Amino acid sequence: MSKSAAVECRQLSRVYQQGSESLTVLHDLDFQLQRGTRVAIVGASGSGKSTLLHLLGGLDQASSGDITLAGRSLALMNQRAIGRLRNRELGFIYQFHHLLGEFTALENVCMPLLIGGESTRRARERGLELLRKVGLGDRIHHKPGQLSGGERQRVAVARALINRPTLVLADEPTGNLDHHTAEQVFDLMLELNRASGTSLLMVTHDISLAQRMDRVMELVDGRLTG
Repeated sequence: MSKSAAVECRQLSRVYQQGSESLTVLHDLDFQLQRGTRVAIVGASGSGKSTLLHLLGGLDQASSGDITLAGRSLALMNQRAIGRLRNRELGFIYQFHHLLGEFTALENVCMPLLIGGESTRRARERGLELLRKVGLGDRIHHKPGQLSGGERQRVAVARALINRPTLVLADEPTGNLDHHTAEQVFDLMLELNRASGTSLLMVTHDISLAQRMDRVMELVDGRLTG
């Protein structure tokens, strides 16, 4: 793996068994994402985009091939080690924010740092810094139910970046927002990506957003092109 690569896939395949039938979702993918770069993956529903993100995030296991994340081979690691690596090196942004409803915006943002063993004081400092950067410095004590859809996604963006990860994986991050709010949240994602030097891999159906990334790739019948 290149030292400048955030993540690399080699001959990556994912096959699911459905009774006596085998369904191959991803076919022998070879893919490398350099540190600090931004790549969009587009494709029809069912083409394997979310499956690929789950594999890259260590949330699913490849049927064959390997993924190297921040210089570490996932195939050589147990689930506990993958969990630690995921906490340190990855951030996640989903179409639906997946914030914890009983916690405030600040508590949600701080969660990855606290899980990783950081002190409450340091986590709060970093969380406050990011919430101010996403324009929510006056909403830190609000719970998700008290925030608009765009505000919730801004909290999710801040949470994804709090560990200063090597790579952020974004699965339709603006898909649940109206066009104007989606543009605002996406602008914010790109701005913070540039500032932090984090790599960004985004799955989206929105071609106009995809074209603002450094590179656009397409998944067609489980094969990656572009």
